[in-house]
Amino acid sequence: MKRKIVRIDEEKCTGCGLCVDACHEGALQLVDGKARLMSESYCDGLGNCLPECPAGAITIEERNAADFDEGAVKKQMETAKAKSTEKPGSEASCGCGGAESASAPEDVPEKLACGCPGTSARLIERGECAHGAAAPQQAAAPESQLRQWPCQIKLVPVNAPYLDNADLLVAADCTAYAHANIHSDFMRGRITLIGCPKLDDTDYAEKLTEILKAHEIRSIKVLRMEVPCCGGIVNAVKQALIDSGRMIPWGVVTIGTDGRVVEDI
Repeated sequence: MKRKIVRIDEEKCTGCGLCVDACHEGALQLVDGKARLMSESYCDGLGNCLPECPAGAITIEERNAADFDEGAVKKQMETAKAKSTEKPGSEASCGCGGAESASAPEDVPEKLACGCPGTSARLIERGECAHGAAAPQQAAAPESQLRQWPCQIKLVPVNAPYLDNADLLVAADCTAYAHANIHSDFMRGRITLIGCPKLDDTDYAEKLTEILKAHEIRSIKVLRMEVPCCGGIVNAVKQALIDSGRMIPWGVVTIGTDGRVVEDI
């Protein structure tokens, strides 16, 4: 069957492994320091690994290849999980003077069958810690810093007047739930546009390009999660800047799955 499938240029491949983490099906693995396609039937040809390759070693080509087999993917992911060794929990301070385990609950699978790191199951305890100490009480309810509606990228009108001379926050959906102070830390004074590069069936780059061409945008702050599939929202902003010809100040802040800021560039 002729279909789209991943092609890896081993000469360009540096063995960084970013594509392996980004592949939702586990079709890519590092072998002898190079990324390899382990089976044609594991590759769906969607190319979610493409944006993560800094060396440009991965392309999508159309050729005769075995059909994508979702059942085989699920089976090999379950096999790989069964072979993996359990990681011991690390000790972390909860602020009450005791220590608590940071490991995931034993009865929750580490990842869903698709294998994407973004689906890793993890419980983040809030409020009362494991040692019975209550979390500090909030003095007052914080005020929302959302300055416009709608806020979904695909719903925001390109000609919306509030975009004129605006500082934009382009944020992945999950950041609002992970980072407790997103309103005061990132949304204050900015027009907020949100989306999910993994689940939304749309091209953010096209919409953002139209917005950049139609308005004098002063700056863009991208807020993403640390999981690989969230890199799509960064690539969309980067492509929009290139396609619009507007080289304006922009930066990327990465939020960890526990809500911490892990990188600010």
